[in-house]
Amino acid sequence: MQKIKDIEDEMAKTQKNKATAHHLGLLKAKLAKLRRELLAPPSKGGGGVGKSTLLNKLTGTFSEVASYEFTTLTCIPGVIVYRGAKIQLLDLPGIIEGAKDGKGRGRQVISTARTCNCILIVLDAIKPITHKRLIEKELEGFGIRLNKEPPNLTFRKKDKGGINFTSTVTNTLLDLETVKAICSEYRIHNADVSLRYDATADDLIDVIEGSRVYMPCIYVVNKIDQITFEELEVLDKLPHYCPVSAHLEWNLDGLLEKIWEYLNLTRIYTKPKGMNPDYEDPVILSSKKRTVEDFCTRIHKDMLKQFKYALVWGSSAKHKPQRVGKEHELEDEDVVQIIKKV
Repeated sequence: MQKIKDIEDEMAKTQKNKATAHHLGLLKAKLAKLRRELLAPPSKGGGGVGKSTLLNKLTGTFSEVASYEFTTLTCIPGVIVYRGAKIQLLDLPGIIEGAKDGKGRGRQVISTARTCNCILIVLDAIKPITHKRLIEKELEGFGIRLNKEPPNLTFRKKDKGGINFTSTVTNTLLDLETVKAICSEYRIHNADVSLRYDATADDLIDVIEGSRVYMPCIYVVNKIDQITFEELEVLDKLPHYCPVSAHLEWNLDGLLEKIWEYLNLTRIYTKPKGMNPDYEDPVILSSKKRTVEDFCTRIHKDMLKQFKYALVWGSSAKHKPQRVGKEHELEDEDVVQIIKKV
């Protein structure tokens, strides 16, 4: 979109200092709104080489492979069974430069990526940093924040009183004028804004937009068989990186372990009354929803109506078994027996 390019050009030529902070904040807010509008409408309708090969090796799912970029034109699903959990992988079309501004199939790809629990960015070991920055920029433009926590910033609209800005730290990146300029762009004239760290204009925009997605990301550096040992050592020390060779099947086990770690899943084994625990088919819960109530809901939506209490064996239990209520927090590989009302 020309509007997006015009704003980006103006931001590029504007010097960053205290005097221009509120102007840049206003431009960033305009840019965020335009990109949000791009994401909303439906589109009519692989990144670096090796992405589809990796999916094939991990899942056995057929996905057309060729030695040129952007082979994958549709979303190819595959399933990995790992540590008793079924993990679905989606091989998405490659992201090209300008995807965040509506080029190519960027809107479709990124809209799907926003619904995932973890993103794997497959990079070529020969030139990983260049491609990494390009893809990150496109994802950032569509409101996906990789390996980040939501801003520690409180924003609350109110009926009157104007813009009230407070900070518990010495803030050098955001001042009252910038806050007012950003709020004005969103037609917000009365709000309380409170900072607990040195926040930026982008952080405030993220909170106001309210549609940002914060998710873990693993940078899968493929074709490590084509680089030197010294280069591999450097890659191996970088945070969130996992070097592999899909073709030679090097370190695929390490990648699966990292995926499991980043998904932070919890396996809960069921134990019917008078029977041994079922260790073959665990109930999989997310790290954010792992109470006994979540466990019951995952098995059957009506189970809570008959729930009396639960017996739990495992690391979350103080003794074996422990009688608990539905609010009890479960831990990985706990065994649970549900006792129903008579």
